[in-house]
Amino acid sequence: MTDLLLLPGDGIGPEVTAQVRRVANRLANDLTIDERPFGGTSFDQLGTPLADETLAQAKAARAVLMGAVGGPQWANAPRDKRPEAGLLGLRTGMGVFANLRPAICFQPLAGASSLKRELIEGLDFMIVRELTGGVYFGQPRFIEDLPGGGQRAVDTQVYTTMEIERIARVAFELARGRRNKVHSAEKSNVMETGLLWRRVVTDLHKREYADVELEHILADNAAMQIVKNPKQFDVMVTDNLFGDILSDAAAQLTGSLGMLPSAALGAPGTPGLYEPIHGSAPDIAGKGIANPLAAILSFEMALRWSLDRADLADKLYAAVGAALEKGARTPDLGGALTTLQMADAVLAEL
Repeated sequence: MTDLLLLPGDGIGPEVTAQVRRVANRLANDLTIDERPFGGTSFDQLGTPLADETLAQAKAARAVLMGAVGGPQWANAPRDKRPEAGLLGLRTGMGVFANLRPAICFQPLAGASSLKRELIEGLDFMIVRELTGGVYFGQPRFIEDLPGGGQRAVDTQVYTTMEIERIARVAFELARGRRNKVHSAEKSNVMETGLLWRRVVTDLHKREYADVELEHILADNAAMQIVKNPKQFDVMVTDNLFGDILSDAAAQLTGSLGMLPSAALGAPGTPGLYEPIHGSAPDIAGKGIANPLAAILSFEMALRWSLDRADLADKLYAAVGAALEKGARTPDLGGALTTLQMADAVLAEL
């Protein structure tokens, strides 16, 4: 069995993933690591963004870590052949439904946010995003011509009790190990799926998690509160669309998207999918200046959640913090270190 499957992907993905391999070789050289093409790179080489062999290997690994997918060169590819289709197919094929996106501010970076230091210093909350349902996957979806001219587009937002309950359970369990508070974000005031979401979360809380503090919040208010007072949050659970938007807003609070990892988890005993949230950043691809810390911290999450090495995860997290404390900065953080040099700074602390 492969312990860690790397899917470098496109843009800066291969650059930051290469630094993950260096860190893994130093920190846990007993891990077996393999690599496969993915996304646009896979489309160019194999004619598909997600080859059957790649998906099979991902499902057989203990953890999968991807770099990023997408780029303007694939903008005109058929929708089912675009890099993003490969990512959706990978998530669905692996059965990962719970996306964990931490918004953490390392102390040395408290001044890097666009918000005031006092709002950001000590920030540590987790957004739990439902990943395989909702409007991104709902049917029917189509664009049709109208008789009188023009067109009509339809996307369908769909959720079932099972889908809502399993993601809410992840959030409640996480909160029990943190500060014991969950905010559930939806739009129950205008959406039927939001109304069902609130009912299911409320019922599960009453049955199994009454010891955890639960607060319901409308998703638009959640967006405002994330900017106004982000430290009020511990764990926030929400659907696929709102989670996509709110987690990016929360991520930017910390000063740079280049700092933040994510995990996508499925049923116990199945492999997790880990990835930096920064995307492929084609504007800086190939320049060697991308921040590798989000990818390295994604590996930290893999060590903790899939590889049963919390001890090594703690060491890696501390090493990243120590490197930042000593002034290591890539351009996105206001510094001048290259991708390689930033990884060197972390390796020096290990």
